[in-house]
Amino acid sequence: MSKRFIPLLILAIGVAGFILLKVTRPEPETVSARERSWLIEVMAAAPATHTPVLPLYGELVAPEQTTITAPLAGRIGSRPVREGQRVKAGDLLVALDNADVAPLLDQAEADVQDLKAQLASEQVRYANDQEALEGEKDILDNALRQYERTQSLVNRDLSSREALDAASDALARARLTVTARQRAVDEHPSRVQSLEAKLARARAAQASARRDAERATVTAPFDGVVTDIQVAEGDRISQNARMLSVYPDRGLELRARVPEVFRQELLDALDSGEELQAETADGRHRFTLSGFSGTSDPSGTEAILTLNGNAGGLRPGGLLPVTLERPARNNAISIPYSALYGSDSIYRMTDDSRMQRVTVERLGEARDSNGERRVLVSAEELEAGDRVITTHLPNAMTGLKVELADAGPESDE
Repeated sequence: MSKRFIPLLILAIGVAGFILLKVTRPEPETVSARERSWLIEVMAAAPATHTPVLPLYGELVAPEQTTITAPLAGRIGSRPVREGQRVKAGDLLVALDNADVAPLLDQAEADVQDLKAQLASEQVRYANDQEALEGEKDILDNALRQYERTQSLVNRDLSSREALDAASDALARARLTVTARQRAVDEHPSRVQSLEAKLARARAAQASARRDAERATVTAPFDGVVTDIQVAEGDRISQNARMLSVYPDRGLELRARVPEVFRQELLDALDSGEELQAETADGRHRFTLSGFSGTSDPSGTEAILTLNGNAGGLRPGGLLPVTLERPARNNAISIPYSALYGSDSIYRMTDDSRMQRVTVERLGEARDSNGERRVLVSAEELEAGDRVITTHLPNAMTGLKVELADAGPESDE
């Protein structure tokens, strides 16, 4: 009988143990919902005067580069310079062989002397013509008197008709001689004028020959660098053939295309007398904006920036990135790009640790002391000391709860 109650006893003990455990269990803590906050970093808004910059990429050119051409055909007698060599003003660059230059100069000199001699001869001829004309006029007068006497004798039947014809022929020849001599005398001014014109032409050719002779020996017009050498000693070249080029150490220009949106601002700054500087990334070279080219296209207008100081390692034809300073802007705030949403929005942290959207005007790009790129903005809603959120949140929105990354989690209220 007792064996039949053993299972029931065990079951009763188990139920009693379960009830005891349930009664004596600890009460669970009450769980309350907690709003999630996002860790952020902030910076204090500090409106001030900042200088925005404009990144540009341009080509170096040498506007004062001089190309040396041959003034006349000949052989290269000397070319002591080499490609890329630096030269001083007055240094010999290239010279033609004097054997090709001297004969042309001598010929031009001979032409001038020949025409001077012709002019002197013309003056002697004119004097002789004048003297001969007087004598031939006397002969004409004698022939006329002889003709008249013979005609009188013929009229009185004292002379033959043949004698009258002979006197008439002598008179005609005398008149023809006087006419020819008079014409020679009258043509003297025109002959002199023609010879003087030829002499002037010869003197011009002489001056041209002397000029070419001087240009046949070329020296450096300024301190600069030799480039684009086309000839060597002994080469025969034709007139106006390119021989070499030289450009000055100073005065290199950077031609960079500026978007149209910035052109008028920069022109207004130049017109007001501002000096806008541009600098290379390493800070070794600085340029000054001097103006813009006379034409533009849809991609922008070419700005002309003049190099300050020596060229150093710069060479024409090279491509160079620079950062151009734009006119300074007042009440501008420099913020990192991570703080910018879209092109016209940032967020600030309110006193109750929530995000608040602020619409800003983007003024341009700036560089901090470390060279880091930052963006300049302005907004009437922002005041000095406002906490601008610099952490870029993908779910940013007004009212989102945030907390400073270095402040630790907030306690529940």
